[in-house]
Amino acid sequence: MAELHDLTALEQADAVRSGTVSPTELTEHYLERIDQLDETLGAFLTVTPELARKQAAEAEAAALTARRGDVRLGPLHGVAVPVKDLNFVAGVRCTRGSQAFADFTPDVDDHVVTLLRNAGTVMLGKTNTPEFGLPCYTENRLAAPARTPWDPQRSAGGSSGGAAAAVAAGLAPLAHASDGGGSIRIPASVCGLFGVKPSRGRVSAGPTLHDVSGLSTSGPLARTVADAAALLDVLSGPMPGDPYGAPSLPPGETFLSAAGREPGPLKVIALATPPLDGVELHPDCRAAYDGAAGLLRDLGHQVDEIELPVGDQLREAFGHIWTVMATVNPVPPEREELLMPLTRHLRAAGRQVSGTDFAQALYTFRAFGQLVADALLSAYDVILTPTLAQPPALVGGLRDDSDPSAEFEGLAAFTPFTPLYNVTGQPAVSVPLHWTQEGLPIGVMLGGRYGDDSTLISLSAQLEAARPWAHRRPAVW
Repeated sequence: MAELHDLTALEQADAVRSGTVSPTELTEHYLERIDQLDETLGAFLTVTPELARKQAAEAEAAALTARRGDVRLGPLHGVAVPVKDLNFVAGVRCTRGSQAFADFTPDVDDHVVTLLRNAGTVMLGKTNTPEFGLPCYTENRLAAPARTPWDPQRSAGGSSGGAAAAVAAGLAPLAHASDGGGSIRIPASVCGLFGVKPSRGRVSAGPTLHDVSGLSTSGPLARTVADAAALLDVLSGPMPGDPYGAPSLPPGETFLSAAGREPGPLKVIALATPPLDGVELHPDCRAAYDGAAGLLRDLGHQVDEIELPVGDQLREAFGHIWTVMATVNPVPPEREELLMPLTRHLRAAGRQVSGTDFAQALYTFRAFGQLVADALLSAYDVILTPTLAQPPALVGGLRDDSDPSAEFEGLAAFTPFTPLYNVTGQPAVSVPLHWTQEGLPIGVMLGGRYGDDSTLISLSAQLEAARPWAHRRPAVW
């Protein structure tokens, strides 16, 4: 017999609207699963049962009113959506994955949280993240490491590793996540999920956490394309004070409607070579890429494989920006010793970057974005690459507390493809089309033109229909 967590998020919302399932039932079901399984998976930093039950009761009352014909409910009304612990929820502690902020409780909501409240979703808690979201694993000094449910010896990735572990293990139907260098797509790949990094400015980072570099954005992690599209609809939209703004969808269009629309024949450029000197692509990641290219051809798309020259100019610029952004969290001097070795290393390096170097790095970003738009996406609709250069890493396998400089280099080699879309601001998705012989998920990445998130959603839904993945479930399910 199917259990509640077997339903997709949209199926749960349909059940709430029809009255066959209540938001309270859904919430209690997920709180019970969190209580039973999270100690092993490390998905949550803070669980909020009182808030969740209060929001569920409010959603239940609204659903009853809607069934009387008085109001119209949103597509995810009554569905549980946890929030990553880099974002503010008023009255709930926000640790940012750091001992230095273990007791910090904001008194304001981020805009994404306000939108989730307005959509009638239920917040189960704050999901696990590494300190300040800096590395691509989720290990900190506050909670157990976030582990992929497909092999709990391996990391759930980062920095949205807690969100991905929760969704992949059935502790939440979908989740809010964020991505500054791949932090949605990396966990999506290692946890067998669909993840969307939207176009820059599609989702507001305000009112308190604006990223002046333009690297970071919030987005969805989900088991299905349609679920992710529905959550992207909830999160999207301009807010006062936003420094960036992606083009609006045509009137009447939604990302959910894009998930139900055929993309039509597309021209795809396929790039398998990691864009960093000395980085090799693991055979499992190559197999996932080759399989995706073949499937795209079978579906009628033109796929041209080319190799681009690699170099370190963009890597150096990214390093300047990343280290400077590591310094913006206001840690009191007496609490600096509480920070992880990598965080201290990056903050020290960031303080050495001059204003001129920072500005030049931003200029390099913009020039690269223009190059991609002019040289690639003027002739092609979509870019295909592997998501990662390696399969899921063992917990602790990417950390080197004794040499954080070497660790940072290793992180770049693990995930050489994902930061490119944070640099350019283009949308990108990780699609779970491949599993290894050992049963580990391996994602592939699709990137699109700036503002054209809908094409990626439509194409991903077509791939999902051709090679479904949601029926695949880890043993812990």
